[in-house]
Amino acid sequence: MTQLILGPGALGRLLALRLTLCPAGPVPVKLLGRRPLPPRLSLTTPAGETLSRELDSALSTEADLPGEVAALHLTTKATVAEAALAPVTPHLPPHTPLVLWQNGYDVQPRLHASWPGPVLCASTSEGAYVVEDGVVHAGRGHTWLGNLDGKHADLAAALADVLSRAGLPTTPVTDIRIRLWHKLAVNAAINPLVARFGIRNGQLRDRPFRPMVEAMIAELAPILAAERIPAPESGWATLVWGVIEGTANNRASMLQDVSAGRPTERDAILGPLLEAARRHGLAHCKLLEAYHGLNRYHSARA
Repeated sequence: MTQLILGPGALGRLLALRLTLCPAGPVPVKLLGRRPLPPRLSLTTPAGETLSRELDSALSTEADLPGEVAALHLTTKATVAEAALAPVTPHLPPHTPLVLWQNGYDVQPRLHASWPGPVLCASTSEGAYVVEDGVVHAGRGHTWLGNLDGKHADLAAALADVLSRAGLPTTPVTDIRIRLWHKLAVNAAINPLVARFGIRNGQLRDRPFRPMVEAMIAELAPILAAERIPAPESGWATLVWGVIEGTANNRASMLQDVSAGRPTERDAILGPLLEAARRHGLAHCKLLEAYHGLNRYHSARA
């Protein structure tokens, strides 16, 4: 059965190429986007090896969808996820599983409530960025996969196995909501800074950026505690710095948006944290600074 991937950005290309290059045998994939793609795309691995494959791709507005779809992976930005999904939905059986790969915690609850079939959410620390003829897998990470209500465990386990065999280590979980908030904290600590200063993730380890990251972590911790999101066993700082280390060469998604002149995902990433801080009466000056620092990339100011 075909894995249908909607959104040929960095993550969509990474998924498509890793699946078609699966060492255990290629997984059928169809990649949907708004614009035509080159017939052959390349994957540069974290080790610097370059591989390429021909991909089955189509325009999402006129897609010739396969008869049997294992899952629809929605890999667009959070800001356009629902609009991208709308033209494809009528052509799919209502029981089709939907896998959400968006940053933040904004669109996930809405689609979880409205999609007729099973919905899984993915939280990943894989690092990738688009190049003209493909994608660079800039940092190895880990993916967590589950349903917001803890349901569909068998589906999550089956998909996790497919992704893991393709070289994207994935663990099925029943606490994906907590994992998404953990990813939210990581994104909030990393993405606005690398986007603002035009740097790769690893440069945050150096001055003057390191104290900025530490200050953001210190502000995030009480907000997450107030939301009853348990801290990682090793602590928030270890989580954030571990992701920075593992994706040191990566150009974060928000930096890619800024470089391309696109609106960023600041509302999906920073919005839930700002709302929580205000609701609990907690300090949020660093979050506000990060939010307003991205104003020039948005037509409307908050």
